Amino acid sequence: MTVQNPSPFADPAAITHYADNARRTVPGMDAVHRMSSVLLAEQAPSDARILILGAGGGLELKVFADDHPDWTFDGVDPAPAMLDLARATLGAHADRVTLHTGYIGSAPGGPFDGGACLLTMHFLDADQRLDTLKQVRQRLKPGAPFVVMHISYEQESQARERWLDREEAYLVASGGAPADARRRREAVSKALHSLSPEQDEALLVQAGFSAVSQFYAAFTFRGWVAYA
Repeated sequence: MTVQNPSPFADPAAITHYADNARRTVPGMDAVHRMSSVLLAEQAPSDARILILGAGGGLELKVFADDHPDWTFDGVDPAPAMLDLARATLGAHADRVTLHTGYIGSAPGGPFDGGACLLTMHFLDADQRLDTLKQVRQRLKPGAPFVVMHISYEQESQARERWLDREEAYLVASGGAPADARRRREAVSKALHSLSPEQDEALLVQAGFSAVSQFYAAFTFRGWVAYA
C-alpha cells in the first residue's frame, strides 16, 4: 500500500499476516483483483505495460501476472519490506515486474497501457489524492484504463457512523476479535482520509479521467474504472 508514513508496514508481524488481514477486512478482495484484471484487459493490449501504485504485498500483481502472461509491470510503494513481500508473492513472475521504492513521483514516466491503485488512496488527503491522480493520468496512454479501489463512504455524520457500525460488525462476523474490530473502526474513523464516493469520483474527473464508473461497493469500500 502507498502510505504517507509507511512505518506500520515495517512491522514484521503486520507484514507476515498482511494477506490474511486484508482478505478478512475487505469484503470480496480476491474478486476485486479478478474484476480489476478483467477491466484492465478490456483496453490493454496483450503485451501491455501496467503501472501499479501501492504495489506492496504483491497480491494484485500476482493475479494480473497469472492472468496475462505477456504483461509487464512497474510497481511503486514507499515501504521496502512490503516490496520484499511483493517479490516473494510474485515468485516466478518477479522478472516481469520492476519495483520502485517511493510515491507516484518515483514511477517511470510511461506511457503505460493501464494502471491500478487498490487500497491506497485513503492514506492521502484530498489535495495529495488529486495530485497523485494527475500524475497517474500523465503516465497513461490516451484512453488507457485506470482501476482504483479504497475506503470511500458517506460522510454525513449519521450515515458515517452507521457504515462504521456495519464495518465493525462485519469484521466480528468474519471471525475477528471485537477489540480488534473496534481498533480498526477507530483507525478508519480518525487516521484515514476518507471521502464520500461523490467526492472521489469528482477528483477522478478533475484529474483528467473520463467515463468514470463504479464497479464495486462493499460496506465502506468502493471501486471505479476510469480512462485517461
